[in-house]
Amino acid sequence: MAGDYELLKSGDDTQVQSPKSYRITRRVAIGLIACLALVTLYFLHVRPPLSVDLGAQDNHDEDSVKTCASPAPPTARAPAPINPWASLTIEQVVQVHKWLEEPARALNLTRGAISKPSDNHIFMIEAYYPSKASVLSYFSSLSPSDIPEKYARVTIHHGSAPEPVVKDYLVGPLPIGSSTRMEHLTEIYHLDAIPHNARGFDTRDWTAPEIFEKMAAPIMEAYEELLGGTPQDTLTTAGSGPFSFDGSFRRMWLGWRRNTPGFFLHPLNLYQYIDLSGTDPSQWDQLKIVYNHQVFNSPESFMDAFHNGSLKRVPVIDPNTDLSYSTRKRIGAQRDLDHLPGPRSVSFAGLRFRVDRDLQYVSWMGWGLYLGFDRDMGLSLWDIRFRGERIVYELKPQEALAQYAGNDPFQATTAWLDRYFGMGQSVRDMLPGYDCPHEAVYLPATTYSVNGLTTRQRAICIFEHDSGRPLTRHLGYEENEFGAVKGYELVIRSIATVGKCFDYIFHFDGTIEVRLSASGYLQAGFYDETQGQYGNRIWETSMGSLHDHVINYKVDLDVAGTANSLLKTTLSQEAITQPWFESDWGDEVIQQVVTREYIDDENDALLKFPTNFQGGYAIVNQEESNKWGTSRGYAIHPGYSPIHNTVVGSKRLLKNANWARYNLAVSRRKETEPSSSSMWNFNLPGSPPVDFHKFFDGENITQEDLVAWVNLGMHHLPQSEDAPNTRTNTATSSFLLTPLNYFDHDVSIESTNAVLLKNPEKPGDPFTYDDYGVQPAHCLPEHPSPFEYHPAKMFDLDGRPAPASSIEDMRKASELYHRIKLEL
Repeated sequence: MAGDYELLKSGDDTQVQSPKSYRITRRVAIGLIACLALVTLYFLHVRPPLSVDLGAQDNHDEDSVKTCASPAPPTARAPAPINPWASLTIEQVVQVHKWLEEPARALNLTRGAISKPSDNHIFMIEAYYPSKASVLSYFSSLSPSDIPEKYARVTIHHGSAPEPVVKDYLVGPLPIGSSTRMEHLTEIYHLDAIPHNARGFDTRDWTAPEIFEKMAAPIMEAYEELLGGTPQDTLTTAGSGPFSFDGSFRRMWLGWRRNTPGFFLHPLNLYQYIDLSGTDPSQWDQLKIVYNHQVFNSPESFMDAFHNGSLKRVPVIDPNTDLSYSTRKRIGAQRDLDHLPGPRSVSFAGLRFRVDRDLQYVSWMGWGLYLGFDRDMGLSLWDIRFRGERIVYELKPQEALAQYAGNDPFQATTAWLDRYFGMGQSVRDMLPGYDCPHEAVYLPATTYSVNGLTTRQRAICIFEHDSGRPLTRHLGYEENEFGAVKGYELVIRSIATVGKCFDYIFHFDGTIEVRLSASGYLQAGFYDETQGQYGNRIWETSMGSLHDHVINYKVDLDVAGTANSLLKTTLSQEAITQPWFESDWGDEVIQQVVTREYIDDENDALLKFPTNFQGGYAIVNQEESNKWGTSRGYAIHPGYSPIHNTVVGSKRLLKNANWARYNLAVSRRKETEPSSSSMWNFNLPGSPPVDFHKFFDGENITQEDLVAWVNLGMHHLPQSEDAPNTRTNTATSSFLLTPLNYFDHDVSIESTNAVLLKNPEKPGDPFTYDDYGVQPAHCLPEHPSPFEYHPAKMFDLDGRPAPASSIEDMRKASELYHRIKLEL
């Protein structure tokens, strides 16, 4: 049948009626149907069904079923007619770019696509967020004169300077005009300038001819004989990082892999340490070669051992070996009924959330918020309000750490900080119906690169879904005790190609759930008998290497205002006696007791969750109370896998990711401390531009504007089931921001998507109920759109549409240092 659906038959289908008997049977059937219709109409007019009877069933005439409402969302009404955190438009970026290239700027710029390391070129242009004070002032007045000025943040690699450096600048106000100025941006960093050796990711690190000539050409014979291929065909390489400690050098270990689908899972046992320091590629060099645990200080000594027989070799796998284990092509027998499409979510009465696409503002069930998007970390949420009150000013990921372990130069030296590579820049269009439900609403995002601008039409998705469990329920027999509230949730999602799915989930009761899920290929290591304590073998010569993922979020809670305090709650036990105790149970009871204390000193606010989660932390306003006299607050509640980094003291993470040592930390909010990290931190662990520990300098944090820095992650000990890809159901971490005496009661009781049951009047009768007039809608949904996936829209640096990228160019932009294809 069409669509490969199976026709299910019952009974004996082998007998065929004669034409005559068929006509008689048909006349009888038509007569019975007519009589039944008359009886049904009589009962519909004389005895209409009670909507409050649990046994009542809706009888729908299929011919009268209407088509469902369009799945387009109604327009939201934002609290202000602008989005202060909106990305720069393509036109604004082009304006800034041209202004910087004018001779009056004296920047001597070369466009990035043709620049050399010794040139000056623009690495990034994006929006710089206005100060919180200016935004709140504008939101308070909504006067056009109070609209915060718009500025661009510009990063320039000054390769031609006598001492090459990288600098950030503020350019504005925008649009470009007579008042536009350019000033060095230093107040958000602990360094005045970034060493050029710590510069942004640079494809010239491997496309320069000198790399091939000095690294690959001298050992080409060994590649073919030891690894079974050459860099031009069956081999590819990858670089580990960080590339520098303090900016005095730029070096990386290269590890070789088979150039096959799922190349991440096909590491080989050859590693090369290369030096890319300075701006003159002719000075770049190869420092070490490691093969099968043998170390060589030059290509010559390695090739000598290769030729004289002293090299201890690893057997090369048969070239006909099946490598398909690393692909995503389906294998195995089809499971029972899996030929049928699974359930899908349909909003039969129409979408219940609103979107302003131009402002990127979303509202749902009392919630409202603006969206932002940047190159470093992608999606961010701003001015989150619930029932008219601001709960969170800023909710934004800050950094993503992945630190590996292993008995080889590649895994042992890897400590990724993904902000460097651009989590926002690595966002790709989502797969409709797979990454998000069919009826999800998508929003675009545009990012800048040295080659031009890229717009992803499906960078963000928004959808409401039924969690499948009630948010609240109770079975009782007193009046108004028995009922349930449906557990609907609004999800805002974005997925980066580094394998991370960022979810922000909004609940009816005022809770925000922040959830991160990971999937994709492992960074596998070469397996031999020395690697057992660093992971698990997942294939003949491949292992899943032990590593930690830690992702940091900035949570700027404003609980009933900006003046907030940090409340610590501890659960312990006490032994207590009471005069009313009787001798039958003794004169002592051991029970739980709660203690509450406020943390006043910022230095005491570097926190880990207590053992057994016996207690927790909350941001509260001591000057605002609920009806019961309790300070209003929001708790930071751990969800799945609330971890922090295992390793402390590693030189590759010495000072650049101190936030990862804790479950959370709370500091006073400052405009000079907008983030816990920077893209430059990756290559400067010894002297990071943003040193998180410097945020904590003994200031008082009682009734101040506070920021919580909250970590998610997982300790990942890979297993064979991580091939081909890690699964999101186990690789998930979350935390919740949930009301703590913020309201006088559970406000989800306001929902009319609920049911209240009433006791039957006499035994045996069904319960009656009140559904508040919200009954299941019945209509014919639109057919899901055919699956389509298109490349991103590209624009050159003058804002003109650019030719579509080739698959190879798309790979280079996506895989970066994870797949380096050496070219002659």
